This record gives sequence, C-alpha cells and structure tokens, in this order.
Amino acid sequence: MMMASREGASKLVSSMMLVSRSFSTATARGIVAKEAVPAKAVGFNGDVVRRNIGEFWVRGSVFGLRHGSTASYSGKDQQQEEVKHSQPVAEGGDKAEEKNAIVSYWGVPPSRVTKEDGTEWKWNCFRPWETYSADLSINLTKHHAPVTFLDKMAYWTVKSLRWPTDLFFQRRYGCRAMMLETVAAVPGMVGGMLLHCKSLRRFEHSGGWIKALLEEAENERMHLMTFMEVANPRWYERALVITVQGVFFNAYFLGYLISPKFAHRMVGYLEEEAIHSYTEFLKELDKGNIKNVPAPAIAIDYWRLPPNSTLRDVVEVVRADEAHHRDVNHFASDIHYQGRELKEAPAPIGYH
Repeated sequence: MMMASREGASKLVSSMMLVSRSFSTATARGIVAKEAVPAKAVGFNGDVVRRNIGEFWVRGSVFGLRHGSTASYSGKDQQQEEVKHSQPVAEGGDKAEEKNAIVSYWGVPPSRVTKEDGTEWKWNCFRPWETYSADLSINLTKHHAPVTFLDKMAYWTVKSLRWPTDLFFQRRYGCRAMMLETVAAVPGMVGGMLLHCKSLRRFEHSGGWIKALLEEAENERMHLMTFMEVANPRWYERALVITVQGVFFNAYFLGYLISPKFAHRMVGYLEEEAIHSYTEFLKELDKGNIKNVPAPAIAIDYWRLPPNSTLRDVVEVVRADEAHHRDVNHFASDIHYQGRELKEAPAPIGYH
C-alpha cells in the first residue's frame, strides 16, 4: 500500500512540474496532502484532486491552473480544504445537498437566509429585507395633461403602442401583463445605467436617482416573475418579447440620451396605461371571465400578502406599484423641465 502511495505521489508531482513548467505564473505546490484525505473532490477550478485507495490521481485538464489565474495554491489552503472536506457527512439529504453544492477554490460561502419565524428563505432573486407591503391608498386617477410639444409627443407615442397591444392580446390579460412588464422593466435599467455612467464621467453624486431607477426596474421584473406563475406564454409571444425588447431598449436608450425629460414623461404615460390595463384585468376577474386562482408563493413573500391571497390581490398590489412608478417618472420629467438636474432633488428611494 505504501509503495502504491509513493508511486501515485510521484506521478502527481511529475504532473505538477509539467504544469508549473508550462504556466510559470501559477504555483502548483501543496497539492499532495501529508495525511489521508477522504475520497471526495477538492475543487481546483478545472482540476479535481482525489485520494482513492491510497493513491492520488488527477482528473480533468491540467490547464485548469491557467484558468484559475496566477494565485498560488499554498499548503495552508490545502490544509483548509482538508479540514473542510474531512468532516463527517450525514446520511440521506445531506449527501444529496453536498453532491449538488457548487465547489469553488475562491471560498465564497453560500448565504443562508431565514424568515422572521426562523424558517428557511427559499428565494434567491430577492431577500426578506427587500419585501414590502404595497400602498393601496395611492390615487390611481392622477394624469399629467400634455401641454408642451414633447409632452404631446410622449403621450401619443404611448397611445400608438396601445392599439397593436389591444389587437394582439385582446382579453388575455395574463399574457398582456407579461408583455407589459418586459417593456416596463427596461426604462429604469437604461436610465439608471446612463446616470451611473454620467456620475463616473463627472465625478459627482446622482442624488440617489441611480438606485431609485434601478429599484424601479427590479420591481417591474418581479412583476414579470410573478405573472410567469399564472400565465403560460405561447412560442410566438416569447418571440414577440425578444423583438419588442430589442427595439424598445435601443429606442429608449437613444431617447434618453437626446432628451431625459421626454424619456421620463413617456414612461409616466406608459405607467398610466399600465394602471388602466390592470384595472381592466380586475374587472375581468370580478366578472368571472378569468379564474381567481390562489396567489403565487413568490407574490405572497414579495408583497407580504396574507397566505390565503388570490390573483386579484396580486393584481391590486401590482397596479399600486405602477401608480408609484407613474409619479416618480412624471416627477423626474418635471425636474428637467424646470432646468434642473435630477441630483438636485432627493430621489424617492423606496417609494412603494
């Protein structure tokens, strides 16, 4: 057995010498453990080192060292890996969990988040501190009357987009909501990105508007993730989303570069149309034309809804979100119309 161990170690050392020779920027040392290590993988970013029946062997491409950057894998790191992987593993679920775990040399620990009651938090796309209760008391009928040329241009641009949407989706409000959210999630991301770049160029703060706009984009995306649980888009609707997103992203990007006040005004009117669409959605639910199914679990956790909430409750909180986005974007446009910059007014961060 000792002879086999020595022969295996000699093979490994020879392999490491070849790697070190081929890639001088990587230090391949400390791979051979001084003590017995349980037969399980040690992640090495491409190479997997194992001890199997008294003999070390290397599986995978030796070029993994190059992909692992110029960092050295020292004896201390190896000892830490030995300690971590030599701990006993429980039977059943723990083994399955370990098998599915992602092994990484960089040691980024997986986050374990729990709810207030101590139960495990199952969502990775948002955290408990990002949840909130929607303000349903917001005025849904507020409207900005277009006066200037840019206002009228923004208003009629949105109105012109509503006609083909009504023709295509008709009364299928679930799929209509998904299409609407794939578009509504774009402006906040584009505006936040451009403000971010502007802040870097000018070495100045944004007044919190970068965060506010990205927060809006994330909120709209969560609307989409919610409606994906209750509607099943057809293949041509998915293709339409790809097309519309490609066109709208670039058009809005150019529009924001040319005139931020026009871009924000247009989003304000777009949110007004969203309020109208969700109001019609609620009418169809009340008439029984759309089944009022239980609310998806993701919606209950995100908006802190009661456990027995239904689809109608979800549509109500989404509509309230759209009303808040309406206010934020009309407010941003008003700031520009007054000849000021967004950073001069505190951003409405967390305005739900």
